[in-house]
Amino acid sequence: MDTPLLVFNEKGIYCEQADVYIDAWRPVDKCIVTHGHADHSRWGHKQYITQTNNVPIIKHRLGEISVTGKDWNETFTINGVKFSLHPAGHIMASAQVRVEYKGEVWVFTGDFKTEDDGLAEIYEPVKCHTFITECTFGLPAFKWEPQAEVFKDINNWWATNKSEGRTSILFGYSLGKAQRLLKHLDTSIGKIYTHGAVENMTEVVREHYKLPETTRITRDISKEEIKGNIIVAPPSAHGSTWIRRFVPYVTASASGWMTFRGARRRRAIDRGFVLSDHADWEGLLNAIDATGCEKVIATHGYTDIFARYLREELGYDARTEKTQYEEESAEIDKKIENED
Repeated sequence: MDTPLLVFNEKGIYCEQADVYIDAWRPVDKCIVTHGHADHSRWGHKQYITQTNNVPIIKHRLGEISVTGKDWNETFTINGVKFSLHPAGHIMASAQVRVEYKGEVWVFTGDFKTEDDGLAEIYEPVKCHTFITECTFGLPAFKWEPQAEVFKDINNWWATNKSEGRTSILFGYSLGKAQRLLKHLDTSIGKIYTHGAVENMTEVVREHYKLPETTRITRDISKEEIKGNIIVAPPSAHGSTWIRRFVPYVTASASGWMTFRGARRRRAIDRGFVLSDHADWEGLLNAIDATGCEKVIATHGYTDIFARYLREELGYDARTEKTQYEEESAEIDKKIENED
């Protein structure tokens, strides 16, 4: 094709033939949205297309919008261009977008991870000619431990805190990370309490995903009732007046950035658990290999380093493109996270 099937412009990733954007960061007429995080699902588009289970999520975040839901692997055609959505494994209902026109196939991953977390739909490799990938953790230093080991550590931490008469406060983004934490907390240890922002999103997610019982923290709940149990809260709650009522408490954060020494100290938390909803170095490379692609475009993260490695060490036709997508540490909709 003379014109690339997908191009990057000032509004987002654009398919000219279909006159459709993917995860546009400025208002457009028609936009395919990969998942519910604020940097990928922006307000202001006239029409949204997304995976069916993501419809209530983005409606919760964006309000009354015109949105159409599509099932996994359902093909829909716009002006001769075939589109379909495939599981990205990043968070619940997160999708990759497959785009096909005149035999040429591109795939945009949005954000993704390859490990089955027991909650999000499992990542599905999709064959293509050009693969547009995130590389949030595109350095060899990032290598995730199996999830089971991480949650064993988290639950042991909670049990120890309880034995010492302290409340455990675990920080995770209100959409995605929080529900993953909830899914794997050991309720035999105690009761799970949630910050309002986490509970609001969890109530929406329960429509399609099974999660353990949680209790919203309200002003009527006493400190003594919560003592020794665990609270799942958004990162923005750390250091707020809201959190002071739970003294004595111990804090922890679950993030891929906990790989680096100093990350926990900079965030002024007591404990860090390495748990990411993005692919690690090996996950990124394995995902690319599984597509059988010839060209790779790296969009956000360690783009320059990652693309150079793909070119010089693995022989891919790889380049970078600038976007307005953010890294894991910025997946916070502050308006929502600060709900009490």
